[in-house]
Amino acid sequence: MAHAASEDNSDRPKLLYELNDKPPFKDAIFVAFQHVCAIFIPVVTPGLLITGALGLDPSRSAYILGMSLFVSGLGTFIQVHRLGAVGSGLLSVQGTSFAFVTPILAVVGQSLEAGKTPEATLSLVLGLCFFGSFIPIIMSRFLHLTRKIFTPLVTGTALTLIGLCLIKVGMFYMAGGGKAQAISAKDPESPLAFGSLQNWGLAMLVFTIVGFCSANSNRYLRMGSVIIGLFAGFIVSIFLGVADFSRMATLPLINVPIPFRFGLDFNIVTFISFAIIYVALTLEVLGDITATSMVSAEPIEGATYMRRLKGGILGDGVNSLIASICGTFPIVTPAQNNGIIQLTGVGSRYVGYFIAAILIVAGLFPLVGGVLLAIPTAVFGGAVMLMFGTVAVAGFNILREVKMDNRAFIILAISLSAGLGVTFLPESLEHFPTGVQSILESGIAKGSICALGLNIIVPQMESEPVSERAEVMEDTAAAKIK
Repeated sequence: MAHAASEDNSDRPKLLYELNDKPPFKDAIFVAFQHVCAIFIPVVTPGLLITGALGLDPSRSAYILGMSLFVSGLGTFIQVHRLGAVGSGLLSVQGTSFAFVTPILAVVGQSLEAGKTPEATLSLVLGLCFFGSFIPIIMSRFLHLTRKIFTPLVTGTALTLIGLCLIKVGMFYMAGGGKAQAISAKDPESPLAFGSLQNWGLAMLVFTIVGFCSANSNRYLRMGSVIIGLFAGFIVSIFLGVADFSRMATLPLINVPIPFRFGLDFNIVTFISFAIIYVALTLEVLGDITATSMVSAEPIEGATYMRRLKGGILGDGVNSLIASICGTFPIVTPAQNNGIIQLTGVGSRYVGYFIAAILIVAGLFPLVGGVLLAIPTAVFGGAVMLMFGTVAVAGFNILREVKMDNRAFIILAISLSAGLGVTFLPESLEHFPTGVQSILESGIAKGSICALGLNIIVPQMESEPVSERAEVMEDTAAAKIK
C-alpha cells in the first residue's frame, strides 16, 4: 500500500505536542494566537471585498466581518471537538473561503445592474450559500465509496497545488496587498506603494525571523516562530508610521449574532455555478485535511483517516450553513494553518479550543480584531509565505510514496500544468462566460479536478515493477557475459 511508510514513526514529523497531548496553558495560548494571526486576514478579506462591492454602510459591514470571525471560531470548535459525526477531530482551523469571492462578486454585479438593492442582493448571495452548504454535507456521507478515486496520487497532487498556488497569494501579501495597490494607483512613489522597498523590507524581516526560529532547536523559539516574527514586524511598522489604526474609531463595541438578519433568497440558474464550486472545494478541503493529518503525525490512509475526512467535510458543510444563517460567507478548512503546525511542532487539537475562543471574542468585540487589522499586510505576508511553502512540501511527501509509472507521471504533469497555468495567468480566461470563469480560475480546483478525472478514466498500466524488470535485465546480462 502507498503510504505504508507514513505509519512508521521515523517518517513522521517531529512534534513537540501530538494530537491528543494537552500543552500547558502558556504554550497553548502562545501557539493559538499564532494560528489566529495566520488566519485573520484571510477570514476578513472576502467580507471586505464583498461588502465593498455591495456598498453597505459601516454598521452592516462591521457586522458581517464580525460574524466571519465568530463563525470561524465556532466552526473551529466544532471541528476540533468533534460533535458526533461532525468534525475531523484534528487541529482543523476554520476560515472564510476565498473560492466564492469571484462568483459572489459576479452575482453582486449582475444583481445591482438589474436594479436590486444591496440588501436584496445580499439576501440572494446568502441564500445561494445556504443551499450550497448541503452539497458537502451530502458528499461527506458517501466519501467512503470513493476510496479508489481519492488515491494518494489525487490527494498528493491536490495538496501540492494548494501550496504552490498559495505562494502567489503570499507574494501578493509580501508586496503590500490590495491596499498597497490602491496607494500605487494614486502615488507610485509612495513608500507604501505595492512592491515598495519598505514593504519588502518588512516582509523579509518577518520571513527571516520566522524561518530562523522554526529551524531552531529551542522549543520556545520554534513554538513562537510566527508570533515573534509578526511582533517584530509590527513594532518596526509602528516606528515607521505605517501601522494603520484608523479603522478602530469606526468599529462598533459589540456584535450580536442575529439569525437570518438579511434574509435568504434563491435563483436556480445562478446556483448551478455555486454548486460546481462547492464540489470542487470539497476536493480541495480533502487535500487540506490530509495535510493536517500528515503534519500532525496521524495516518493518511485507513479507517481513522476516512472517518476524519468524512467528519471534516461534514463539519465544513455544517459550518458554512451556520455562516449563512448568521449573515456571512462559506467557511472551510484552509491550508495555511497546517504550516503553523509544521513550523511550531504543535499538532494538539486542544490548542483549537483557544483558537476558537480568540476568534469568537474577536467577532463579538470588533475592537479586538481592530488591533490585528492595524498590522501591515506585508508583515502578514512575510509569515504566511513560509507556511504556504510547507504545505507544498507536505504534498511532495505524499507524492514521493506514489509509484511514479508513466500513468502517474502524465496525470501529475497535466494536473500541475492545468492548475499552475491558470494561477500564473488568470486573465487568459477573460473571454469565458462568467460561470465558467468562476470554476476554472481556481488553479487548486482546476488541477485537482484534472487529477481526479484522469485518475478515473486513464487505465492502470499492467506491467511488472521496475525493480523486477531491472533484476531480470541484470540476470540476462550476467548470463551473456558467462
